[in-house]
Amino acid sequence: MIRCTSCNREVTDNYVKFKCPNCGKAEIVRCDLCKRTVVPYTCPVCGFVGP
Repeated sequence: MIRCTSCNREVTDNYVKFKCPNCGKAEIVRCDLCKRTVVPYTCPVCGFVGP
């Protein structure tokens, strides 16, 4: 089960997955809604907050 890092909703399609741009260690998952509405996310490893 993959969950959005921002809203914690389960995602099945229309999402992106990438490494934290600051530390490169954590995998960030963004659902389509959070991407479109620019909801911030926080890296669970380094605490980086991104748009």
